[in-house]
Amino acid sequence: MFKSQIKTVLLLGGLTGLLLGIGQILGGRQGLIIGLLFAGGINFFSYWFSDKIVLKMYKAKEADQSQHSDLYQMVREITSHAKLPMPKIYVIETQQANAFATGRNPKHAAVAVTTGITQLLTKSELKGVLAHEIAHVKNRDILISSVAATVAGVISYLAMIARWGAIFGGFGGRDNDNGGIVELLVLAIVAPIMALIIQMAISRSREFLADETGAKLIRDPYSLASALEKIEANVNHFPLKKMGSTEATAHMFIHHPFRGKSMFKMFSTHPSTKERTKKLRAMKL
Repeated sequence: MFKSQIKTVLLLGGLTGLLLGIGQILGGRQGLIIGLLFAGGINFFSYWFSDKIVLKMYKAKEADQSQHSDLYQMVREITSHAKLPMPKIYVIETQQANAFATGRNPKHAAVAVTTGITQLLTKSELKGVLAHEIAHVKNRDILISSVAATVAGVISYLAMIARWGAIFGGFGGRDNDNGGIVELLVLAIVAPIMALIIQMAISRSREFLADETGAKLIRDPYSLASALEKIEANVNHFPLKKMGSTEATAHMFIHHPFRGKSMFKMFSTHPSTKERTKKLRAMKL
């Protein structure tokens, strides 16, 4: 767990360093401030309202306590061990087996599961998935994702400024030679890609950490490993359609909700199931 936390700190530091480096190259403090305010405003809104937006997006309905008594019992037991408030529980009608957690902090958390996952998994496997999602709440992953998204958003904004600067011959105070324009073009293309890679790496790191934290909460890494393997097979049979909304929220799910694997590992929001299950089965509690 400590290694995962250190990795996240280093990745966030790298993202921040990239931002500061771009600001120094552009030499425009005003653009940096505007970008920070713009991205910060968007992510502030997302941080406070994303839970309601994403639950509505997937037509999630709050789970009935009498109909889903086992679900409530498992979540109560896990949150009690984690010393967290009881989150709201939602159910999404779909054959795909998946789950996610959302909410700006433990007091305003929600866990959503699909009908597909409740039908596919055994009770112990489902408990492992719920523990993973509650681990995201415990580890404040929504906040960390918001910070990473804000910094990455500013970098994308500054890359756009660099792109326009290259088109119109650079910025005032810079040498308007071909070398300066090439530098701006490289910055405009490379910087957002680097920011995306780091942001995705942070997401993968938090998934590993949630796996570990969740397994420790219920003292059972094997059930979660088995669940992940079943979920991967199910998602390949019942993938979500790729749209702007589903692609933007894919990182929230316990398993990437689309068929197949990412072309490049560094652009994936999730570690491979093979990597995750290997780590889980090697855990010593």
